[in-house]
Amino acid sequence: MHTLCARGTMKQEINAAVGFLSRFLRVKGHVNDRQVQTFNQSLQDILAEQYKHHWFPDRPCKGSGYRCIRINHKMDPLVGQAGQRIGLTIQQLYLLLPSELTLWVDPFEVSYRIGEDGSICVLYESQPGVVVGAPVAAGASSPSGNSGPVSPMVDSHISCKEEMMVLGRSSPSKAYNMMTVSS
Repeated sequence: MHTLCARGTMKQEINAAVGFLSRFLRVKGHVNDRQVQTFNQSLQDILAEQYKHHWFPDRPCKGSGYRCIRINHKMDPLVGQAGQRIGLTIQQLYLLLPSELTLWVDPFEVSYRIGEDGSICVLYESQPGVVVGAPVAAGASSPSGNSGPVSPMVDSHISCKEEMMVLGRSSPSKAYNMMTVSS
């Protein structure tokens, strides 16, 4: 049996995903700071529990579909559960969050797409073996403004996001106006 310590931690990836979703709640202005904090902690706990047997740092794409947070015609049940813990209904969550959102939480990378044909954007990226808090190579920076360690993916494996981009698109991309959310 593997432990999270032996297999790698998922804390940074979960924090990036939860922080991204929480900013939508904060920006809309209908949720107070205490509710946002409770939502953050609840969703972090829910995701850690959900992913604990589906986290494979040695094979990041394995389990990617299981770890995908999806809001489309249905609310993702894990996000819905965290929302209900702060008194939000599923209908209220639909008003606060993008109506079409896919969020991939994978070892070493968290990416999202708004809209079915939107661009895939990286929220968090790190290289296997990089210690969080360790200095990052000169010139490396995050396109999302994230302060987490950022470096190019190792050439020997393709990221789940890249695999989706190469294999997953069945229709031409559409231009979407993207809003950048910062805290």
